[in-house]
Amino acid sequence: MPKKFMKRYLPSPEKVRKIESLRFFGDILHEPNLWHINRHSVARAFLVGIFMAFIPMPFQMLAAACFAIWFNANLPLSVVLVWVSNPLTMPPMFYFNYKIGAWILDRPVLNFEFQLSWSWLSGRLLDIGIPLYLGSLMVATLSACLAYLIIQFLWRRKVRSDWQERGSSGTRIRRRNRDSQSS
Repeated sequence: MPKKFMKRYLPSPEKVRKIESLRFFGDILHEPNLWHINRHSVARAFLVGIFMAFIPMPFQMLAAACFAIWFNANLPLSVVLVWVSNPLTMPPMFYFNYKIGAWILDRPVLNFEFQLSWSWLSGRLLDIGIPLYLGSLMVATLSACLAYLIIQFLWRRKVRSDWQERGSSGTRIRRRNRDSQSS
């Protein structure tokens, strides 16, 4: 995995500790496992971040931070991955989640236009909200588990190829040393 790349662009623990709005976490932010970049912490960060990205709720990043602390995942990566759902990707993601939820509940997909009014919200909240959240939970769970497994697989594959590369380069060095000694 691109460990050097991640270390370069993720904030350091010292920078995060200096952020005033995160002071309420207290000494939890001093936990070194929240900052390690290894196979397990990164895979758990993908699990947390991708799951929270697919859940329609305010303050997704705060929820991702809390779950990262709870699961002992890489904190900055968990929070950054929430931005998979951003203002450009949210409408298609959540509409897809709604359609999945409607399909699971065997409900017809409603044609609707969103209106930011109390009457629209109170009238449509149950019709749209239940399929949306059920679909979001299903898609979030599936996507997060898949991301976790993919990161585990890719990380192991990279480590295995690095070990094979080291082994073959070590063999070449030993041959060169043997050949230079015999000359």
